[in-house]
Order: sequence, then structure tokens, then C-alpha cells
Amino acid sequence: MNKITLRQTLIPLITIAIICFLWFGPITRSIIENIIISILIIIANYIEYNGKPFSALGFQREKFTFKNILVLAPLVALGLFVFYVFVLVPVVTKLTGSPIDYSSFDELKGNLPVFLITLLLVWATAGFGEEIIFRGYFMRQFVKFFGESKISMVLNIILITGFFGFMHSQQGITGQLVTWIIGALLALIFYLRKYDLWFVIAVHGFFNTIALTCIYFGLA
Repeated sequence: MNKITLRQTLIPLITIAIICFLWFGPITRSIIENIIISILIIIANYIEYNGKPFSALGFQREKFTFKNILVLAPLVALGLFVFYVFVLVPVVTKLTGSPIDYSSFDELKGNLPVFLITLLLVWATAGFGEEIIFRGYFMRQFVKFFGESKISMVLNIILITGFFGFMHSQQGITGQLVTWIIGALLALIFYLRKYDLWFVIAVHGFFNTIALTCIYFGLA
């Protein structure tokens, strides 16, 4: 492992402190909060990595291909969604005795303008925002400090995605647990694909697109 400089220690600590303040401080949470945090992270990485913020997050130009983004990613997203609907949600719901609360998406049903606006916001805040924050930044920072041993990666995935699930409290305990597991699978994909952030952004975005489309047509 390369020696970690003082700058590489202080900048992430300050950045994470600001992120936590935005999430849990007195400021009212905003729908574009993840976009703001993503911009903050890019600025922090620009300073930490001498003007190369994107490669440090996992944006790999050579992996941004038609096959990866528009063929493989949608197929993986579809597979994850099938697992989510037919295995994960029923099992977790049975264990908790509490269904996922989808009430915040009720206005999407049959409302095309709201559906399209929500789809755009979800791609920006969840597809890009959450993946930059949780996979690109938190996971990569964890690796920087604690390495890539098997124990380290298991802890990395469990802890970071556990927090990811916790942040979806509006969906109830079942939604949090299900999001934790889906987040862990996305994190595993991120790791196995050598930190290919473009790919997990696409998978997350297409997964949400399928889910929102089902809600729009009244299938969920």
C-alpha cells in the first residue's frame, strides 16, 4: 500500500464531515442534495489527486463503451430487478412483517409528466449521485486507508452499504434492508469490475428506470 500523505488524510475527513453535516445537520434536506455532495466530492478529489478527480472515483474512459453501458448494464439491472421482486422483497417482508413503503411514489401512477421528471431526477440523484458518493468515494476511500484484503473488502461492502440502506429510511425497515442488500450487490459488481463507476451508475439507473416504469403502469 502506498504511503498516505497528510493531505490524503485531512481532505477526506473534512469532506466526509461536510457530507454528514448536509445529511444530518440543521439544514433541510433537498431533492438535489446528492448532486451538491457529488460536486463537493469532485472538488475534494481534484485537490487530493492533483487535478484528476474522475479517475480516482472510478470513471474509466476505456470502459465507457456501448456494450458495457447499453447492453450489459441493462441486462444486469434487469436480473437484479427480477431478484428484487421475486426473491428479495418477499423474503425480507416475511422476516420483518412490514411491507416496503412506496407511498412517496404514488403520484407517478399514470402521470406521464411527473414520471418523466422523476426519472430524470432519479438518474441524477441516485444513479449518478449515490454511486459517486457511496461507491466512487466512500468505497474507494475505505480501500485507500484499509487496503483490499478479503476481510477489508467484506467490511467495506457491509459497512458502506449498511449506511446506504440506512439512508433509505423513508421506505421503512424492509426497504432499508432490501436497499442494503441491493447496494451490497452493486458494491460487489463495482469491486469485481475493478472499480468501473460508469457501469454501476448505468446498472443503478436502469434498475430504477424499470422500477419507476412498473410504478407508472400500476404494477407495483
